[in-house]
Amino acid sequence: MKGPELTFVCATSTEARVARRLGLPTAVVGIGARRALPEGRLVSFGLAGGLHDGLACGEVIDAARVVDLDGNVLWEGEPLGVPGARPGTILAVDAVVDGVEARRDLRERTGADAVDMESGPLARSGRLAGCLRAISDTPSRTLGPLATALGPDGRIELAGVARAVGRPRHAGRALLDVRRALRRLEEAAA
Repeated sequence: MKGPELTFVCATSTEARVARRLGLPTAVVGIGARRALPEGRLVSFGLAGGLHDGLACGEVIDAARVVDLDGNVLWEGEPLGVPGARPGTILAVDAVVDGVEARRDLRERTGADAVDMESGPLARSGRLAGCLRAISDTPSRTLGPLATALGPDGRIELAGVARAVGRPRHAGRALLDVRRALRRLEEAAA
């Protein structure tokens, strides 16, 4: 998986730290890949939201396909071959999807397993080589107040943190799920 021709593209500096600890070349492009993409072949690397409860928090998807909201294929290729990761389909979206019914609807409509905001722009660049994403939340274990804690550049926003503090039990559980997903992502990529 590691190679000079691959750059592991992350939305946040937290995801990038995981890749850097493994010695992988990284780029942080912000939520939804709002910053310029690096040159060369790209791997979408980071967290994703599960669209069905057949995925557990911390499970790693080694995608073979990225689709849009209509189920149209944006990218299709061989999984990266990461041991322990399961093949799957990533749904490219423009906003965080945290509602239970919204997730189920998207799963039914597109057949995707997980959702993220960066794989779509990477696929549209024509340089996507693969997607390695760890599930941080599912329909039964949503992000809740954490869904609004990140700004568009991937940095924590104080207003979002304040909302999360108002629901400490849900926010605490969601943070543990995110930490588990990041740990599993690092283990899988190693």
